[in-house]
Amino acid sequence: MDAFTAGLLQRIKTTETDLTRAREDGDDFLAEVEQAELDDLHRLAAEHGVKVGAVGV
Repeated sequence: MDAFTAGLLQRIKTTETDLTRAREDGDDFLAEVEQAELDDLHRLAAEHGVKVGAVGV
């Protein structure tokens, strides 16, 4: 796995964790920000052929 793919998958994992935490804390604004970031990361992964969830990070 190259550095770009590893970094992207790590950013997705971190953002998913942050999104879960924001939802659990009831922080709707932060949850929206994290969801938007996650959507962007998934779009970027798709554009570069990175399969999200295929490899544990």
